[in-house]
Amino acid sequence: MKRYLVAGLLVWVPLGVTVMVIKLLVGLMDRTLLLLPPAYRPESLFGVYIPGLGVVLTAVVVLLTGMVVANLFGRKLVQLWEGLLARIPLVRSVYIGVKQIVETVFSTKEESFRKVLLVEYPRKGVWTLGFLSGTARGEAQVKTGREVVNVFIPTTPNPTSGFFLMLPREEVVELEMSVDDGLKMIISAGVVVPDWPPAKTPAEAVSPGPG
Repeated sequence: MKRYLVAGLLVWVPLGVTVMVIKLLVGLMDRTLLLLPPAYRPESLFGVYIPGLGVVLTAVVVLLTGMVVANLFGRKLVQLWEGLLARIPLVRSVYIGVKQIVETVFSTKEESFRKVLLVEYPRKGVWTLGFLSGTARGEAQVKTGREVVNVFIPTTPNPTSGFFLMLPREEVVELEMSVDDGLKMIISAGVVVPDWPPAKTPAEAVSPGPG
């Protein structure tokens, strides 16, 4: 009986949590419809509330914004807008910091947050997972005389908070697990552990070995 109960929970609990998260996100997106004049909101036009239209509206706004700023005229507008924000002390610090983080995360040319590391933290002999957040040479590299890497150590079960460490490259161990697998392991507090060695893809399974 206990085995059947656990098997059932393994099916329904992840499904229920997924539905709750999606419902929460859709609800938050739907609130963007409040930006429209009352006469142009879906319930006024169609006479019925349609959930999820906020997601569509948000996606359309983001897409149109990207189309505008992708050309020369749009980039000039962004520069003027950022120049205005740069004159506001508190807003300037927050905006520039968030923009740099977003540019780093979404950049396809950088290696930031694309590698999982094994580091000894908070003391020697105790290991935890971290994410490589940067390798750019800076003042810390020069003044320590060593090649240090920037590492973000997320907390469990909320990986959006954590600690920033600068560690010598020889003191970190680069893992083969994906960032998704690393996040799953952190969020689950080690309950979900990626398979090792990693399962081969169909292409790898049929490819002949060397020689």
